[in-house]
Amino acid sequence: MTAVGTPVTRVDGPAKVTGAARYTAEVQLPGMTHLAVVGATIARGRVVAVDTDAARAAEGVLAVLTDEDLPRIAADPHLLPSLVGGAAPGESFFPMQDDVVHYAGQPVALVVAEQHEQAQHAASLVRVSYRPDPPLTSIDRGRAQAFEAERLFGGLLPGRNQRGDVDAALRRADVRVEAGYRMAANHHNPLEAPSTVAVWDGGRLTLYESTQGIRATQQTVAQLLGLPIAHVRVVTRFVGGGFGSKAMVWPAVTLTAMAARHVRRPVKLMLTRPQMFTSNGHREEQEQRITLGAGQDGRLTAIRHEKLSVTSPFDDWAEPATGVSSQLYACENYQGLHRLIRGNTMTPTFTRGPGEALGVFTLETAMDELACRLQVDPVELRLRNHSPVDPLGHPWSSDGFVECLRLGAERFGWSDRDPTPRATRDGDRLIGTGMAATAYPVAFFMPPQRARARIFADGSAVVQTSTQEFGTGVLTMAAQVGADALGVALRDVEVQAGESSLPNSTAAVGSAGAGMVSSAVHAAGTALREQLVSLAVGDEGSPLFGITPSSVAVADGRLTSSELPGAADTYAGMLARNHLPDAEATGTWRPPPLDTPHGLLTFGAQFAEVAVDPDLGLVRVRRLGGAFAPGRVLNPLLARSQLMGGMLWGMSQALLEGNRTDPRSGRWTATNLAEYLVPVNADAPDVTVDLVEVRDELVGPLGAKGVGEIGQVGVAAAIANAVFHATGRRIRALPMTPELVMDPVVPLR
Repeated sequence: MTAVGTPVTRVDGPAKVTGAARYTAEVQLPGMTHLAVVGATIARGRVVAVDTDAARAAEGVLAVLTDEDLPRIAADPHLLPSLVGGAAPGESFFPMQDDVVHYAGQPVALVVAEQHEQAQHAASLVRVSYRPDPPLTSIDRGRAQAFEAERLFGGLLPGRNQRGDVDAALRRADVRVEAGYRMAANHHNPLEAPSTVAVWDGGRLTLYESTQGIRATQQTVAQLLGLPIAHVRVVTRFVGGGFGSKAMVWPAVTLTAMAARHVRRPVKLMLTRPQMFTSNGHREEQEQRITLGAGQDGRLTAIRHEKLSVTSPFDDWAEPATGVSSQLYACENYQGLHRLIRGNTMTPTFTRGPGEALGVFTLETAMDELACRLQVDPVELRLRNHSPVDPLGHPWSSDGFVECLRLGAERFGWSDRDPTPRATRDGDRLIGTGMAATAYPVAFFMPPQRARARIFADGSAVVQTSTQEFGTGVLTMAAQVGADALGVALRDVEVQAGESSLPNSTAAVGSAGAGMVSSAVHAAGTALREQLVSLAVGDEGSPLFGITPSSVAVADGRLTSSELPGAADTYAGMLARNHLPDAEATGTWRPPPLDTPHGLLTFGAQFAEVAVDPDLGLVRVRRLGGAFAPGRVLNPLLARSQLMGGMLWGMSQALLEGNRTDPRSGRWTATNLAEYLVPVNADAPDVTVDLVEVRDELVGPLGAKGVGEIGQVGVAAAIANAVFHATGRRIRALPMTPELVMDPVVPLR
């Protein structure tokens, strides 16, 4: 292969930097109207009355819709297939079907107007009267109502997993570490707000949608509206970030289609920044508790890992916090369980590094504490506990954990570290370094993936699949894979995506996008190449006539054979001789079964250096270093970009990001980027990313595992461990705000 593995710059780069790339909110159609959503201002209760008179009288208003105006949906969201089957409703509740309010921000009215500003103004004129009930939106208020979940993560995973006898092993352990942690809720906040454009043509619907799952959007909306799937077309050219918020299909998408059908004109919805906090899920508030048992040599003998979090009134959703802690280290006795509280919030959802960003924070800060107790180097402790097999005794599909630990430590200069807390200063700042192991499960919960390859008589080629470009570089990667599979130059390949009419590609979640798309494109390109090779060896006019097909190699669209040195044919010449304007093939890749007898993790190691002002509690991250083993790296430039972005978000999660609800109103206290803090360029430290390529023959034909999540996982733990090294204090809450970090104030005498 010549294209795969090279740092090719993005094929969509010129369109983005010149403004030629068009996002959903920029779609303009004749007769376009604009939609504004009126959200509930209470978190629990009923709508008593909706006064729409002032809004209807406002300039440009075409319609004001309440639950009395909208038709009933055709399918109960509870009964829709899960993400695995195609449809993916964000929650099993659909608003504006009755007068019950389940959470703040829930849509209670819609306003359609000629202009965006007119719709927003008219929405502010809608007066909604409520009969409120006391809301429950926090762990503290609902702790007594907690229950153990049977299934979670959209029903994909069990709520409890265990092996051995944890209680007995903890009693026998030479050393025990027990710690509890509290994590505030997180929100996605991509640059592009979720946007939808809906237009009807008779009984057929076209949606221009900012989504991470074109096919999921098509199937979900079709079933909710009672339409044949073939009558719903979804178009997504570019997405301005998603991070999980656009992986599921939230009610606003279908509400836009309903509004467009009502006014019989195209309708555009652009959610406001405050609405992004109440419309597309979030990472839930949670508490985690972990207990480690170990021998004097540091080898683990028992792990108990528990999580408590708030979900919605209608879905048992929780991030799975124990997927890594149950597998990462050799440990015979393990128990992980999840408990839920039904609260007045919308259903939480995938947020970058779902489950493991916080689950690994819990595990790895406890491992650092264990290392300190035993006076063992933290890297050495991880090495001692590594296992070449998973807890069931199955070999890893690929490993690289040890290599990541050693390479990351070497690159970071870990051996020069003085392990004594508060031992290093730079002026008034306390300097600390910390590390954490990282891992992320490899996802196989998707149906078969398909792509189509076509080559034309002039030698140019097209690869087609219904994925979407949401900032990861998937179009570039698909072009590289397609070029090598077909045996043509990268410059001759065009990737067409972003349409539901193209071959199936599942929503890009769980770091599965690269593996899914590359495997499907590889299958299509390989099928077409084999088809054309067969045509050549059966064509009496070809210099390769009659030779063995397996002896043929293709490069730059030129076919040669080891059986006939010097003889050659070309795709263009072969198609022209046979009077064929083009040739095409569809390829299908079927993921391995969920019960495959292999361990499935992507491994890595994270390192951080911080400078702490002990008087103000301010933490500045000076350096981040990460080493990762994601199987085969299809494009190192794109991979490093993804990993660096994840590492910076991990820093944000550690120090800045967090939201809470007002216990009186049940509303989020931060609903904009002035109050919900995220890093700016001045906060960005030096970031080093190293890639450890490992061969993996299970995860797909190219052996790519994906890097979308693992860059974030482990960063918060590495920073927290560095803060301990700097200050000597363990911080057991995220984000680590200044009041938690600063030295205790000594009262004046």
